[in-house]
Amino acid sequence: MANTLTLSKQELVDIAQRRLAATVTATSWNRREKLALACRILFDGGHDSGLAGQITGRAEQPGNYYTQRFGLGFDEISASNLIQVNEDLEVLNGTGIPNPANRFHTWIYRQRPDVNCIIHTHPIHVAALSMLEQPLLVSHMDTCPLFDDCAFLPTWPGIPVGNSEGEIIASALGNKRAILLAHHGQLVVGATVEEACILAILIERAARLQLLAMAAGHIQPISAELAAEAHDWISTSKRNSVTFDYYARRALRSHADCLD
Repeated sequence: MANTLTLSKQELVDIAQRRLAATVTATSWNRREKLALACRILFDGGHDSGLAGQITGRAEQPGNYYTQRFGLGFDEISASNLIQVNEDLEVLNGTGIPNPANRFHTWIYRQRPDVNCIIHTHPIHVAALSMLEQPLLVSHMDTCPLFDDCAFLPTWPGIPVGNSEGEIIASALGNKRAILLAHHGQLVVGATVEEACILAILIERAARLQLLAMAAGHIQPISAELAAEAHDWISTSKRNSVTFDYYARRALRSHADCLD
């Protein structure tokens, strides 16, 4: 005998969230390992662009963060070759130097104490959309975590190695979790590595869908109320965790060395 067929949508949402909270447990990977896994996941997801792009995660000490060593691609990052730097990009632990473009990450971390991971990449479809100087359009259920949560910087400020570029990008991002940078790429932030990684995967998918839809016709909007509902339904730490774990298992089948 079914007991839930007369329940409201909100009651069913509450049941689903309680079940998820009760059954999904956190993985044992530390932040460095998650950062390395995210790099391999993003590489497999088309986010590689030579040495362009950075991933950072707050370290235990205030004002410090982990990042990849300049000269290594996302497919070469492991937990052991990440470096720890301070806000001046001075290396405190590890070998090598950070990407000079990491400077604008410092401005975002200073502005957003809720952020513990930043991912900036130039994937093909995001980069192509950025060339059109068009903001990201969210018009599909799968991409609703980005609904009203993706800013747009319509003017390219040049290479992001100066403090002014950091201020501009951090200001344009505001309190959102993602931003499309015209003539540049994308940037996402998360309270966890898992959240930022999932958003990075999602924004490239959203850009690809947008370009395909634009080529076929006029993109129709979706209900703002329903999109906001879907945003909150999908954007939970438990869902980010279980989704990241799936992508991590898939990545480890071909990138086991990232957890050396």
